[in-house]
Amino acid sequence: MAETNLSREQLVAKLNDDLSREYQAVIAYTVYSQVLKGAAYMAIAKELEVHAGEELAHALTIAKHIDYLGGMPTATPKSVVLSDDAETMLRADLGNELDTIREYRDRLRQCEALGEFAIAEDIREILRQEQEHLIDLATALGEDTPDPGKAPAGRTKKQTAKRR
Repeated sequence: MAETNLSREQLVAKLNDDLSREYQAVIAYTVYSQVLKGAAYMAIAKELEVHAGEELAHALTIAKHIDYLGGMPTATPKSVVLSDDAETMLRADLGNELDTIREYRDRLRQCEALGEFAIAEDIREILRQEQEHLIDLATALGEDTPDPGKAPAGRTKKQTAKRR
């Protein structure tokens, strides 16, 4: 459960972490959309181009709110998994989307607790799009959509918490 008694400065730090994840997604989706090969991946490669644009819009929105709260938006992305294997890249994206959804669910509660309802509304829309990305990735991998409230397959809740 998210800590809901944050200061504005702590919220800025968490939003900057979110911004780093958005940069990661822009980079990953840009690269992956161009390097995925084979007929089985053409549809998802095209969709990843769309995702890249949506993630950039998310980054701009989060940066705007960081500035509004008196902070300086970060310029540092989280690391991106690069591989010659399409499934490895898609699984990395799936894991990143799960983490992002968990974090935005927390951020939504934190913003509302601080009375930052406009920020919460923007995060709610970002969250909706991130969940669509999760569904697209799971579908491309031929899997059921994972539950962001649970630890990903192969990872315990404790390991998931350590990644945050």
